[in-house]
Amino acid sequence: MEGLEGTKRVVIENVKPQINCGRYPAKRVVGEQLTVTADVFADGHDEVKAQLIYRHTRRKKWEEVPMKFLGNDRWEASFTPDSMGRYEYSVQGWVDHFYSWQKGLKKKYEANQDIAVELMIGAEHLENAAATSKPGQQKRLRKWAEQLRNVTSVADAVALATGPDVSELMHACCERSNVSTYEKILQLDVERQKALFSTWYEFFPRSAAQEGGRHGTFGDAARLLPRIAEMGFDTIYLPPIHPIGRAFRKGKNNSVTSEPGEPGSPWAIGGEEGGHDAILPELGTLDDFRQFVHDAREHGIEIALDFAIQCSPDHPYVKEHPQWFKWRPDGMVQYAENPPKKYQDVLPVNFETPDWQNLWKELRRVLLHWIDQGVFIFRVDNPHTKAFAFWEWVIADIHKNHPQVIFLSEAFTRPRVMERLAKIGFTQTYTYYTWRNTADELKQYMTELTQTDLREYYRPNFWPNTPDINPVALQEGGEAAHITRVVMAATMSSNYGLYGPVYEFGIATPVPGKEEYLDSEKYEVKHWDWGKMTKIREVITLINKIRKVNPALQTTWNIIFGDTDNPNLLCYAKWSDDLKNKMLMVVNLDPHNTQAGWVKVPIWKLNIPQGQHYLVHDLLTERKYTWHDEWNYVELRPHEMPVHVFRIETANPGMGHDNLDDNWLPSDHLTNE
Repeated sequence: MEGLEGTKRVVIENVKPQINCGRYPAKRVVGEQLTVTADVFADGHDEVKAQLIYRHTRRKKWEEVPMKFLGNDRWEASFTPDSMGRYEYSVQGWVDHFYSWQKGLKKKYEANQDIAVELMIGAEHLENAAATSKPGQQKRLRKWAEQLRNVTSVADAVALATGPDVSELMHACCERSNVSTYEKILQLDVERQKALFSTWYEFFPRSAAQEGGRHGTFGDAARLLPRIAEMGFDTIYLPPIHPIGRAFRKGKNNSVTSEPGEPGSPWAIGGEEGGHDAILPELGTLDDFRQFVHDAREHGIEIALDFAIQCSPDHPYVKEHPQWFKWRPDGMVQYAENPPKKYQDVLPVNFETPDWQNLWKELRRVLLHWIDQGVFIFRVDNPHTKAFAFWEWVIADIHKNHPQVIFLSEAFTRPRVMERLAKIGFTQTYTYYTWRNTADELKQYMTELTQTDLREYYRPNFWPNTPDINPVALQEGGEAAHITRVVMAATMSSNYGLYGPVYEFGIATPVPGKEEYLDSEKYEVKHWDWGKMTKIREVITLINKIRKVNPALQTTWNIIFGDTDNPNLLCYAKWSDDLKNKMLMVVNLDPHNTQAGWVKVPIWKLNIPQGQHYLVHDLLTERKYTWHDEWNYVELRPHEMPVHVFRIETANPGMGHDNLDDNWLPSDHLTNE
């Protein structure tokens, strides 16, 4: 019997959120509520109470939040973290003897039973509570106890004993005995708000020169900052900016041999100029990079760097730390392969090296080096091909002193692997959105991301394209597909990004039979007309502005789909916590043909009374329509505007209720090219 706690009768089970039985933390950002649920019950018929306890690991005191009974032994409570870092939380439960007595007293009274002894028991409860209460509380409790011992009216005594004054004071001052605490202390990682809401723009700084035939510099890239800021992006992601190897350098269109003067792939990192902590000389100096980071911040933009753990054969690591690589029996170092593809210009690091500790420390040093330059966001290239244990260690270690650092996982791989990376610390994660095209596919995927346990630790970042991925939807859909894919990415997920300027120019010519860009910028310096205005660019600018002023679009988790009578139409709604901001998106998924039909607005979720008229304001075109009840008609012409981004507003009582979508015209301020 040693070690048993026989007087504790409350059982606590099924506490959520709980990731891998508490092995990993849930995730939130500062100001984002965490709701905890649990099954809490006891033997017999006594009444149970439960509370949520939580604290930041820097604080000693546990905060307490009473849990609300939901029914069927399920309880719920919430708290809102106010600072970054690691929180702990758990659930406690106990038998509430006074509340149990109150309910029993009321039942016996209503059954016309003798309750004289019951009132004496109640007086004892009050007196026991008074013994440990504050002086002001003691006086009231003892007075009430005396009234229960000297009853003049049974009805008045029952009203007093079960009334709000007695109940509230007893809840506040009654000592809890035999409190059961859940067997685990669960964890919550709280990050800055940008972890939940961010807008990414990727471009190659070497292609930033204003004139053709010249390699771009950080100074050239800085001249693009007003353009990118005007488009509404708050994060610029740069492909690797380090020296590029010359051995086995790739040529145009991924040719296995390069011609003189070809720049190679930035992901073949390392040369005689240095490795992962060095800068490609053609881009500028470290001081130039620092100035670029500073200038970006002046425009409200953060710089995200690519952290790609791979080396060219010329990387200093190959000579200084040969034990960090795999060597073939023929004496050659093993380059990267994904048969039938070969990447002779890239050497994967061997994470099974006996010298793994020094390898880990060196990679951490590289991250800290760039943090010292003012970089607090890293897009990690192919993290699923590196050791999970390393990522768990290095992210946690970095966050000890730099909790503001964001890590984006670029892992287009198997679901369980992507989930594991999110669990072990990655802030945001690339997704399968790029390949989800039909209404059913999009509904199913968004439901999986937002309505399952993934919601607690997996923050999606939607990218309609990347330098490596030119999806079929963009290849075949032209301008309309580029518009729908970016608008859906920006309104479904609160984190999204794109690779430009390819995207806003609608460039989608593929390598035949592949989801790759022909004449890929990965292998050559491009010259872009950065001042070119297109309809796609205008829509990107508009949707980014819309995101910034509509709180409903600043979180991923608040999405609900509406039915349609046309499978080519997708309808979904989002709303702010206070329901003051309500958004409704309707998308034509067919980039070639006009699609029309009826959509069912989820008015019950948006707090719109049934039968009421309401105004829907299309923020892309500035057109407004009066809608009525759930089902309303839409018609979307892809060559004009293939998507509605409605803000639902209060209808003017004097407005008519005719649906005007059949008279829809493109907005005058959108370019039609």
